[in-house]
Amino acid sequence: ILAHNYMTPDIFHGVGDYVGDSLGLAKEAAKSDAKIIVQAGVHFMAETSKILSPDKTVLIPDLRAGCSLASSITGADVRLIKQRYPGLPVVTYVNTTADVKAETDVCCTSANAVQVVEHVAREWGVDRVILIPDEFLARNVARQTDIKIIAWQGRCEVHERFTAADILELKAAYPNAQILAHPECPAEVLEVSDFAGSTAAMNDYVLTRKPKQVVLITECSMADNVAVDAIDTEFVRPCNLCPHMKRITLENIYETLVHDRYEVTVDPVIAARARVAVQRMIDLPPPLVPARYDLVKARHHVDVELI
Repeated sequence: ILAHNYMTPDIFHGVGDYVGDSLGLAKEAAKSDAKIIVQAGVHFMAETSKILSPDKTVLIPDLRAGCSLASSITGADVRLIKQRYPGLPVVTYVNTTADVKAETDVCCTSANAVQVVEHVAREWGVDRVILIPDEFLARNVARQTDIKIIAWQGRCEVHERFTAADILELKAAYPNAQILAHPECPAEVLEVSDFAGSTAAMNDYVLTRKPKQVVLITECSMADNVAVDAIDTEFVRPCNLCPHMKRITLENIYETLVHDRYEVTVDPVIAARARVAVQRMIDLPPPLVPARYDLVKARHHVDVELI
């Protein structure tokens, strides 16, 4: 059972055999010797597990567990993008469907997006990279690198609702709190936060720095799950729920195990092409510590080209 950081604590701490962010789950799916994988996460994550492990049975407790980012773009869209920008590498956020990954040169997560963009730019000998579909992630990555970013207008419905005004209100109400923002948030949110990084980076920050009071600007269950191991930290929770993640429950995980439902399949031809892009991401050397976004750079406005 692979449980994402946005699962409720009863799943995350109760039944998850491996827990973590999208990158960690993808790597675990690839190396696991289990014949059956239950994806306690959304549908694109289950597809990614199937892409990396075509001989395994991948189950998801609710087929309706989708993602606003994944539904914002199709493989046909990517083909048109490549026609418009010939010769430029396409980096696709892992929060996408299999047919989108199949049209991609390399995948990324919020934990390694800057690393992947800079790597592929060097490899291709270019100074422009297409980074899709999350507009806000693309804008935040653009502020971290000299590579010019071409972006799509997809958004995470959880993170897009946070505003800079929200953060300033939190700072006024909780002046001693450290505010940690996810890079799927608008760039203006990162500008006024104390830290920015993936869910893995947030977890590392809390457990290593042990702040007295902290705010995680991301999905609600993230704070609930980190709090279990951070007993000396007070968590302020102005979070947003992901309705798609919350379709996965302890009860339907049980039903999945009992009845072997619902199986996630990917067309073998599409899976083979998508596997190349995902594997390229996995093969990149991991950072020594979870990547964080430089907030000095994050405060400098950089234009991106929106498709």
